[in-house]
Amino acid sequence: MSRHLKRLNAPRVVRLHRKEKKWAIRPSPGPHPIDQSIPLGLIIRDYLNLCDTLRETKRILSQGEVFVDGRIRKDYKFPVGLMDVISIPKIRKQYRVLYNERGKLTLVPITEEEASWKLYRIEDKTILKGKKMQLNLHDGTNKLVDEDKYHTGDVLKISFEGREIKEVYPREPGAVSLIIGGRHIGEIATIQSFEIIRSSKPNIAHMKGVQEFTTLQKYVFPIGKTKPVITLPEVNIQ
Repeated sequence: MSRHLKRLNAPRVVRLHRKEKKWAIRPSPGPHPIDQSIPLGLIIRDYLNLCDTLRETKRILSQGEVFVDGRIRKDYKFPVGLMDVISIPKIRKQYRVLYNERGKLTLVPITEEEASWKLYRIEDKTILKGKKMQLNLHDGTNKLVDEDKYHTGDVLKISFEGREIKEVYPREPGAVSLIIGGRHIGEIATIQSFEIIRSSKPNIAHMKGVQEFTTLQKYVFPIGKTKPVITLPEVNIQ
């Protein structure tokens, strides 16, 4: 596998001037796939404009000034993706990573209180010894629970301090959701119903936003029961 990445081949979710320079920062293996993440160094230098060069970016990170999901991150290649929370206490700024209406990963400014928790979607479940249930979450982390009362596709609101589950948002009709893939990526819509396909094809979700549409069930990420619990990206009206 190549350790380098040309700007022309950078993931489409990254907001980047592709013809100004030849090379881009390639994300390290981590919680998010390369085609669904932004390297932390790119966020510091190009998204937030906190410095001008990669050397200055590395210096900022080496000083422990940047937190991702409540933990200090010093690797400028660390992959940051959907729902991750970036905090920079020194300048009192916090951001959540979300898809915008153009399908790009963008930084949404949030309050300090909102930066204390994150939404995690359950991708799978595993039974461990002692009948413990392990929830496998969308960012590669796991959560151990005593009761098997959560379902694949549900979203958990988990605090960074103590890793406590604050609330659950089931993937069910009526839930307001963010679309994280396909033609409607970045849209906010309400789940109407699900269509179970009795074959190898993926299940379908019927959604209602500005208009009614269908998308794959795996693209539906609940963000609240009746209204969004997170701050959403601003919509640019042209």
